[in-house]
Order: sequence, then structure tokens, then C-alpha cells
Amino acid sequence: MNSQITRRGFLGGAVLLGGAALVGCAPGQEAARPGTIQQAAVADGAPRRGGRLRLGVVDGDRAGTLDAHKPLTIGSIIRGFAVYSKLWEWDAEMNWSPALAEETEANADATTWTVRLRQGLEFHNGKTITADDVIFSARRLTDPALGSPWAALLFTLDRERIDKVDERTVRFHFKDGKGFVPFPDTFTNFGAVVPVDYDPARPVGAGPYKLKEFTPGRRSLFTRFENYFKDGRPYADELEIIDFQDEASRIAALQAGQISLANGIGADQVRLLQGDPRVRVVVSETSNWQSFDLNLSKEPFRDERVREAFRLLTDRQELVDRALSGHGRLANDLYSPQDPTFDRSIPQRPHDVERARALLKEAGRENLQIELVSGEGGDAAALVFAAQAKKAGITVTVKKVDAATFNGPRRLDWTMSTGGLLTESFLSSALHLDAPVSAANKTHFSDPRFTELFEQAVTQPDTARRAELVHEMQRIQHAKGGMVIWGFNNALDAVSTGVGGVTSEHTQFATWRFEKLWVKETT
Repeated sequence: MNSQITRRGFLGGAVLLGGAALVGCAPGQEAARPGTIQQAAVADGAPRRGGRLRLGVVDGDRAGTLDAHKPLTIGSIIRGFAVYSKLWEWDAEMNWSPALAEETEANADATTWTVRLRQGLEFHNGKTITADDVIFSARRLTDPALGSPWAALLFTLDRERIDKVDERTVRFHFKDGKGFVPFPDTFTNFGAVVPVDYDPARPVGAGPYKLKEFTPGRRSLFTRFENYFKDGRPYADELEIIDFQDEASRIAALQAGQISLANGIGADQVRLLQGDPRVRVVVSETSNWQSFDLNLSKEPFRDERVREAFRLLTDRQELVDRALSGHGRLANDLYSPQDPTFDRSIPQRPHDVERARALLKEAGRENLQIELVSGEGGDAAALVFAAQAKKAGITVTVKKVDAATFNGPRRLDWTMSTGGLLTESFLSSALHLDAPVSAANKTHFSDPRFTELFEQAVTQPDTARRAELVHEMQRIQHAKGGMVIWGFNNALDAVSTGVGGVTSEHTQFATWRFEKLWVKETT
């Protein structure tokens, strides 16, 4: 069976998911992607073994965690890329592709998914990975007692009906006998496979590196896993992840040679680093979006006219130029443009301050005053927007808070806040954001017709038929939704010239692919 699986290969009927088919493309023809970039070859030479990779991350969580199924910060998620492996992983185009899974099969209506493991897989402790471990991992992720915020992404999984077909094969069922099309997407995010005796205090996984030392809030050290399922990888002997509290200290450490990788740097750092011969900036054009999230459960955003006014007064090009320093492209208040079901016929919303003023007057909201809460990295966009809003008679006060506060108990209570997320399929993204059951519905968006369409779409494996449903959903979002999605940002990674294997992707994971990175010179 062909194991080169992509979610775009998911066609209607009782099919085995395989091949690299792109929906809507003739044989040999690539699907169009807005702003597609080629992955330029980098003269890194042949991979070599040995040495220590050092990645610096900005992570405000001093407590830290290594729990496979409950990562709560960017640092936790990145550490998970080192320690754990999953049934599927994101490829360079942000499609799911096989990892520990050798074969993936869905029945005709996607009510069951059958997954077969590769032969001879091992955990870090030498234990063979079996179907029992997969079942345990799925049940642990969705266990209410664990309280993982990501369990909502698998809200329809029937955790009591996960069948062991044989030692390497598992069959998943879904509640009420309903299909669940985005299963691989939603399980790929946080569905690490761990052993049945898993202890997050002493984590064992099947990722490219084994944990050696962990000091929460400071650093973690990992050593190469010799029996990693990707032959010959990883290349480095060790991986060290160092936590920084701010961007300035991380960039200084990079330039001083104390770290060799810095993921997701700010656009304002690019010009500085481009003049440094010891560092190169790798640009990955993604569909990760930036937004202003409006809480529709509160005034003034219960009124659709006010929401429309905020969209119209947003100068998206200025935000891309200034907040992203040009490292991005315009968005149209809709996420997941890479999804084959995306409705490209919806016209780009214009920048129209006069129409915004008229709508605010009609709604009785002239001279409106509002607080915009900005999370880590969102203050530049917030300040640009505040100046734009003033032209429409709106006074926006920007309140910057730290990551712990922004993502804490009040995260669903802000009247208006900055937002953004990495790109996934449309249905998977909806499960994060504004679907009837979502992991973090900051906007409190709720529309009966949208709910009806979503429930139909998640059970519809035929892409063309699902696209009809999604198109109507997106028109509702575009007209009534709570997110002002103004831009798609590039992922910017700073890499020492002494590190090889980092290439541009259409994801934000270029510096997280620890198994493919190597140290060019070892001492």
C-alpha cells in the first residue's frame, strides 16, 4: 500500500487513503496556492552526525511541562516535537502525512478509521509500540480527568469504542455513528503516542531525541534516539532547548553563538540579522493568520453593523506593511485558504472608512471607545489598528498583557483582543475557533445555520460536496463572524550558518524538524 498519504487525497466513497492526489488537479498538475514559494536549495552540504543543536525559545511559562497531551505554551509544544512521535505529522505543505502509521483507511462515510502501525517501532525505553499504546494515548488525550484543552478537537471520538484489530492495527469509531472527516488533522496536533505506563514526570516517547535533563523555565537537554523510526536520523548527538523571557536576550544569544537556532523571530529583527554574516533568516510563507477577535457576547459587537464597520476601517495593507514589516499578505476575514474547499469567489473586503463611519452612526455607536487587549507579539498590530480606528471616530486603548494573563482564565472574556493561529484544514481550524464545539471560541460566535452546516460537513467525505457546505459556512463567517482576519504572516526563523537542514516550508515548523537538522562542524 502506498503510504504517501495527504488529507487532500481524501475522496468520496469507500477508499484507501493514499497517493499524493490534490483535489481538483489534473494528473501531474500542481494545485494553486496563493503566493506559493519554492523551497530554495541551501548549500549545506551532506548531513553529518555529531554535535549539539541549541534552540532558543521565548516562553513565559516558568513552570514548564513535558506532558505529551497537555502542552500549554509554545515551549511545551516545541519540546514535544523532540520527545514524541505521532501517527501522522504535518508535511512541508501543512498536509498530514504518515509517521508512525503505515496505512490509514476510512470507510465510505468516515464513521470508522483504521490505522496500521509500521513494523518494529520502539519507544525510548526499548518497548515495542503496539496497538495498546495507541489506544491508551487516544483515551488519555480525551480523558476528562486530564483536562487537556485540546480534547475538544476530538469531541466526536468514541473513546469507549477504540478497537484493537491486532498488535499493529487500531480501529477508531465516532459518537452516534457519525463520520468525522478531520480526524487525522485533529489527532496530529496533540496525539502523541506514548506507552501504556506513561508518566509525564519521566516522559518516554518515540521522537528523535530522549530527555536527559529538564529545568522548567530554563533549559532542557535531549540525546539522540538511536532507534528512531526514520533511518539514519537524527543527526546531532544532542539537542538543547533554552528558554528566554524576551526576544532581545534571545537574539543577543544567537549573535554571540550561545544558541544556533531561534524560531519565530519578530519581523523587526530581520533587518538586524540580515546584516550578520553568521546568521541567515529562513522565510516560510504560511497561511498562519493574524486577527482582531471581537467578542460577540458583549456590546458593541452584538450588532452586525459594528462588526462590519470594524472590518471596513481595517487597512490590511498597512497592517502587513507595518506590523509584519511586509512579511506577509492580505487576508479576507477567512482562515485556511490552502484548504481545497476554500471559497475563492468571495470578494476581498475593501478598506472603506466612510462606509464604516456610516454604519457606526446607523448603529448609534459614534465616538465609540473600546479596549484592545494585546497578547505576546500582537502589540505592533494593535497600535497600528488603533491609529486606523481613530480615522473612523473610534478611540482604541491598547492594553498589553503577558502570555500567562492573555491565555489565562480571562482569555474568553476580552471584549476585543489580538489573535492568530497556524493554518490547518478548514474543519480542524473551526474546531479550534468558532465551530459549535471548539477549543477556544474567543469570539463566542454562534449561528444556527453555521452549526447545521458544520455538522453536515464533518461527516461528508466527498470533497466536492463538502465544499458546497463550507462555501456557505464561509459566507456566514464573512458577513457575521467575530474575527477580523487581516493578514497571513510569514514564519521567520533565524539560523546559524553552522546548522544545516533548515529549509523554507509552508508551515512554521522549519526549525522544529529536529530529526533533519545537523551541526556542520563538531568539536
